[in-house]
Amino acid sequence: MLRFPGRGHREPDEVVIGPLDLSARVDEALAVQALAFGLGADEIAVRRQIVLRHMAYPGARAFGATLTDGRLVGFVYGMPNDRTHWWSTVVEPYLRAQGHDAWLDDSFVITELHVHPHYQNRGIGRALITTITAGATQPRSILSAIDVDSPARGLYRSLGYEDLARQVLFPSAPKPYAVMGAPLPLRGR
Repeated sequence: MLRFPGRGHREPDEVVIGPLDLSARVDEALAVQALAFGLGADEIAVRRQIVLRHMAYPGARAFGATLTDGRLVGFVYGMPNDRTHWWSTVVEPYLRAQGHDAWLDDSFVITELHVHPHYQNRGIGRALITTITAGATQPRSILSAIDVDSPARGLYRSLGYEDLARQVLFPSAPKPYAVMGAPLPLRGR
């Protein structure tokens, strides 16, 4: 487990990174995601079913960032990639067009990574992603992120992720995404 001390009397909360039973705490996790990603109730309801389905896949794992009182302030989950999963079927043509579709094989996909806005910029996202990928048996990791310069994309680049495909369009997503990949272990851990 990793611990992050609070920031003085105004922010005394210690944050602990450790394994998370995401199926049991899915509603708490999605509340964090809704705040971090700006999601509405309808989208959260759809994502709830997706998360529960994903957590039943072989090799799916989750880690959480919790306060000492047990409140969840961040989470990450992922699994070994499978070309038959919906995400892979959407990104495969974009990766193939760039000569990178082999990244879909023998890789660990970061499905979601979110930190409550009040707890961002403290290294919690970095700790979550490096912790989950440290236990991966695959030689590389892939993920998708909104295709704009953002703190999240900066974090991924600092860990060794590079763009494999850009302007990837997911059905019903209002903005294009970038698919990024990095060899494991991640650099800058």
